Amino acid sequence: MSHQREHWGSRVGFIMATAGSAIGLGSLWRFPYIIGNNGGGAFVLLYLLFTLIIGIPLFVAEVIIGRRSQRGAVTGFAELSKSTSHWKLVGWLNILTNFIILSFYSVVAGWAVNYTLMSLNQYTKGKTPQEIKAVFDIVYASSDVSLFWHACFMLMTVGVVYAGIRKGIEYWSKILMPALFIFLIGLFFFATTLPGFGEAAKFILYPDFSRLSANGVLNALGMSFWTLSIGLGIILTYGSYMKPTQDIPKTGLIIAFISASVSIVAALMIFPVIFTFGFEPEQGAGLVFQTLPILFSELPATLLVSTVFFMLFIFAALTSSISILEVLVSNLMEIFNWSRKKSVLLSGLAVFIFGIPSALSGSGALFADWPKMYGGKTFFDTMDYVTASWMMPLAGILVAIFVGWYMDKKDIADEYLKGTAFTKWFGVWRFLIRWVAPIGILLVVLQESGIIDFEKYFN
Repeated sequence: MSHQREHWGSRVGFIMATAGSAIGLGSLWRFPYIIGNNGGGAFVLLYLLFTLIIGIPLFVAEVIIGRRSQRGAVTGFAELSKSTSHWKLVGWLNILTNFIILSFYSVVAGWAVNYTLMSLNQYTKGKTPQEIKAVFDIVYASSDVSLFWHACFMLMTVGVVYAGIRKGIEYWSKILMPALFIFLIGLFFFATTLPGFGEAAKFILYPDFSRLSANGVLNALGMSFWTLSIGLGIILTYGSYMKPTQDIPKTGLIIAFISASVSIVAALMIFPVIFTFGFEPEQGAGLVFQTLPILFSELPATLLVSTVFFMLFIFAALTSSISILEVLVSNLMEIFNWSRKKSVLLSGLAVFIFGIPSALSGSGALFADWPKMYGGKTFFDTMDYVTASWMMPLAGILVAIFVGWYMDKKDIADEYLKGTAFTKWFGVWRFLIRWVAPIGILLVVLQESGIIDFEKYFN
């Protein structure tokens, strides 16, 4: 490749940035409530299995595409496909998926910004656990507040990506992620002292398959996508900034271990609160904002702990949002030959505007009739469902087909084997990416489309 491309300054920087993208709100926000909705331990066991046999192989495949092409998603697929330009449509799918996800993701992160300020004002003081839990309903329904913090968070995201790879994304990831890990571990140890910890640990770690449905199995596969940022082009883009001497398979295992560990620790931190105070484990997207503040209110330094946690929650969300925005920016720079400044500002503004209906979903101030037309889902819920259930799996299966069946085998082997100690596993990985990954994802698509109803076999 004759063109120059910015690279990560260190292996640690790449791991922290990629782990930050993978963890973000996927582990702290989405994972706990998905566990609650899908029966606990059996779901977790399947999630770990799918991460091992499908998530990691796809992660490695995306890094291979990025590092081999030294390009973003659209031009990367176009360059490696050689004889046809149709594969670049996968890159465009990545762009569209990232655009939609960031539009509602920023709203959730904005809630965390709001909770940080509320924590400084000791909003839990004098309230019962039920009253603390109910505060989120007020936040969700306050369209003007949600819109304001959505704007603030997008400005933070734009500011980091504007600074570039090393001075922006890598620099902040190396600071924010270790701080998040330390604080999460501290809160986990406190959660072990709550009366409901034993019941929570059993719910999360004991695989009771009677609680599992067919949708739960498929959601476990989808969760492995979310916690590894698969099917978004993020790993592909970050892989394009990766140095040729770095070990791709080893990096995939490290990221998967960090992501899965943080997800489970986050769940073990949240569910003791649920069981201690008698809440139902099957709760929705507000789970983190409803249960953790109750935990914080039991601590002697409530103001400090609550404020610091939600600040770190913002940082975790920021490490994900900057990776999502970077996909949009890197592709705009390559496709239209725009400067980073222009690409960041225009894409950030477009995402903010598209996110307005999600910010207003709780109040019904915009698209009030939307739930009547979309099966009871708000605009926010619809965007979440479409991206997680359709767009990400579709991109995942196309990546598996591209790397497993279409891309030049020599190019694949060269990238996989560079600097790796896992040379003997190349054949296993290739089998997983050619057969197991596409078949597994296809089952998700068949269930979601209603072509096959696996529920009747479970029943």
